[in-house]
Amino acid sequence: MLNPDDDVDTLIKGGFIVDGTGSDRFRADVAIKGDRIVAISEPGDISAGRIIDASNRIVAPGFIDVHTHDDRALLANPSMDMKVSQGVTTVVVGNCGVSLAPLVAEAPPPPLDLIGAAGAFRYNTFDGFLRDVEAAPATVNAAFLVGHSTLRVATMDSLDQAASAKEIKAMRGLLEEGLSAGAIGLSTGLFYKPAAMAPTEEVIEIAAALKAYGARYVTHMRDEADHVIRSLDETFRIGRESHSPVVVSHHKVQGKRNFGRSTETLAHFDRHIGGHDHHGIAFDVYPYMAASTVLKADSIKVSKKVLVTWSKARPELAGRELSDIAEEMGCDIYEAAGRLQPAGAVYFAMDEEDVRRILSHPNAMFGSDGLPHDEHPHPRLWGTFPRILGHYCRELKLFSLEEAVRRMTGYSAKTFGLADRGEIRPGAYADITIFDEAEILDRATFDAPKTPAAGIDVVMVNGRQIWEAGAETGARPGKVLRYGR
Repeated sequence: MLNPDDDVDTLIKGGFIVDGTGSDRFRADVAIKGDRIVAISEPGDISAGRIIDASNRIVAPGFIDVHTHDDRALLANPSMDMKVSQGVTTVVVGNCGVSLAPLVAEAPPPPLDLIGAAGAFRYNTFDGFLRDVEAAPATVNAAFLVGHSTLRVATMDSLDQAASAKEIKAMRGLLEEGLSAGAIGLSTGLFYKPAAMAPTEEVIEIAAALKAYGARYVTHMRDEADHVIRSLDETFRIGRESHSPVVVSHHKVQGKRNFGRSTETLAHFDRHIGGHDHHGIAFDVYPYMAASTVLKADSIKVSKKVLVTWSKARPELAGRELSDIAEEMGCDIYEAAGRLQPAGAVYFAMDEEDVRRILSHPNAMFGSDGLPHDEHPHPRLWGTFPRILGHYCRELKLFSLEEAVRRMTGYSAKTFGLADRGEIRPGAYADITIFDEAEILDRATFDAPKTPAAGIDVVMVNGRQIWEAGAETGARPGKVLRYGR
């Protein structure tokens, strides 16, 4: 209870509170002192030196982007405008088996090059990386995963085979250093070449370190197309045998012959979530029919259209369709892709009904999976959260606003162990997004992917305002969210 004589730094006045728990909205004032919310009160009960008028606006917890590749962006672009402009206050980095540490390498193999070029991978310890982020804070908070592919590149002479017992021991040691430093879990990208030859048993042996730290296993599965059920079973086995909760990244079913199979995969999730031999199962999803990653033949094969996002060999071709490039080159699309390497692409390989079905599941969190260093990125980098709230919630009515906010705030914070984040309540950190329910909408498109969203009025991180009136404020209050601290 707030004492009437207590000083309040900021009062958010007159807004409708959607508190992140899924409960119905209510009108109240929010009092902030330092980096915490200190009171929720009836309108007019509290005064403060600084007032933010939230009349006719939604006051929600800051959105948590649970699937990002912002490891290097936190240092290279600390304004994080692509995230704060859509209401994001916390990012989870190190996904898909790719983390910036612990690795010292001049020319890391794909897909590690998606987050850092020559010279970026310079940390032989995870703690060293976290210390650098703390020394030069970004606008947003960040929680960190240790990438399995990064561990493989750091410890193995050849990636085209299973790790030896000695190499597994070395990887587990590096993972334990990262967990001791505050990492929240291990991620894998078994779909990608650096980890494709890693057998399930290798991952289980490394992931066995997670239990002692209360950490989680997060995965870009081995297959999201024809063998998606087999990959889900592998994922659940890893969680079960390592005694750790699992998160399936960007759940989808790819390729035309798999359209509609989300009914099967979601039923498979439900059976295992309800089982007694697991330690927690969740998944995230992005609100688009197109994926984005490195340019590779197997992804081209299942796609009806491919849009090149970057190319080291031909940078001027970023933003163009691969079929048009191939026609100009006088070759097929696979040869054209070879000529562009190394490169990245957007793949149109999903069905809208599957996307809607997965988005609607009550256990689905939301993550952008954006690639911040792409020349012509997927619009999800700038538009994920406003697209969910504007298009899928307001326009299509897939779920209530309260439910959408729950799954991008409180539920995400609980799943990833982010203490005192993701809710509007006394004692919680003052990570807050104020938006216009009637106007919020993504404006980033595949043609203009860096366009900020509409409807975001104010964003606060740890009690400080980082976004107002369509622009960043220059404040850098973000924190490294070291697990358990």
